[in-house]
Amino acid sequence: MIFGKIDYINLLPLHIYLKKYPLPSGFKMAMEYKKGVPSKLNKDLFYRRIDAAIISSIESARKKYKNLDLGICANKRVLSVLVEKNTPSAKDSSSASSNALAKILKQDGRVIIGDKALKLYLKEPSKYIDLCEKWHEKTGLPFVFARFSCMQKKALYAKILKNFSKTKTKIPCYILQNYAKQKEIGIKPMRFYLDEFIYYKLGFKEKIALKRFIKATKI
Repeated sequence: MIFGKIDYINLLPLHIYLKKYPLPSGFKMAMEYKKGVPSKLNKDLFYRRIDAAIISSIESARKKYKNLDLGICANKRVLSVLVEKNTPSAKDSSSASSNALAKILKQDGRVIIGDKALKLYLKEPSKYIDLCEKWHEKTGLPFVFARFSCMQKKALYAKILKNFSKTKTKIPCYILQNYAKQKEIGIKPMRFYLDEFIYYKLGFKEKIALKRFIKATKI
């Protein structure tokens, strides 16, 4: 089983959860992690180079995928999906959903996502537009940036991930310290970001928001 891994702070709790999950030893040995940005994992899953991943929500709408009610969600603000003010319009090559969202919301400027965006926003928030905030102003809904998708074995993945969004995953201090050094973002801001802005369960409102977003991309 090859599971695609996005090495962003917002998926750190999932990576810790999977490491701790009591899989049979042989099964765990067979599980590989293939790292990549969202746009790369979109292609990897499409061409079956991986078996499952959290991919861009716009990509997850393809009929070929089996999806879980699990993804990267935010309500009102997200801090890590931005448009830089007073810059020429430019897509972020790492993303698909965020580029589409900027277009739907008619926000001109450079799209920036992920840990790089979070670092920039924390440093100087007035220079950036939070796309989740703009979406909420327009719709009153949360936004689903990515969703767990697989080609097969949906029931198995559902069993493995059943308790992930129900319980808070404790991240060891040494891992937070490593991420803080690697991403050049403080431990406190990382915890604040994960605790206050990011969640993973797709409920009723999230599914409505996702349908509305997908529909808007086709207009």
